[in-house]
Amino acid sequence: MKLTVARIGRAHGLKGEVSVEVRTDIPDERLIPGETYETQPSTAGPLTITTVRTQAGRWYLRFDEIADRDAAEAARGVELVIDGDESDEDDAWYVHELVGLAAVRPDGTPVGDVVDLLSMPAQDVLVVKEPGGHRAMIPFVEDFVPEVDLDARRVVVTPPYGLLAGETPEETGETHG
Repeated sequence: MKLTVARIGRAHGLKGEVSVEVRTDIPDERLIPGETYETQPSTAGPLTITTVRTQAGRWYLRFDEIADRDAAEAARGVELVIDGDESDEDDAWYVHELVGLAAVRPDGTPVGDVVDLLSMPAQDVLVVKEPGGHRAMIPFVEDFVPEVDLDARRVVVTPPYGLLAGETPEETGETHG
């Protein structure tokens, strides 16, 4: 099974450097010069890391195969992947394990489907696509995602008021005033 280590973002500068969205808990061990990665789509790689730097919490990479800004822009969205298995840690999941799960409230009311997990500086964020197409970004912390049940193919979410499209304070039990 292929696991995503990082997703290439925007071109940075003129010499082929790109920002990356990190998808691993150990970027210091995985994103190192000389490391070669398979890619998704496979036609974009393999890619070999030349340089690595961080600035203000963002990761920037250069690759042997990406020499200029045009090539960097063309690589946007390409994923760096490795072979891996399912996580065996308690309360730790890979993105592929979460994507496709139903997101429900504690009473079982459907909220939508999990479509992504983003690694942000403060914490991970679960992206849930609601039936109307709105994408809710729910902090992936126990207060807002108290249960992940891979066997039942669902996550229980208790997002704060305002994260879901069209919800009212009455639906969340919150009062304002």
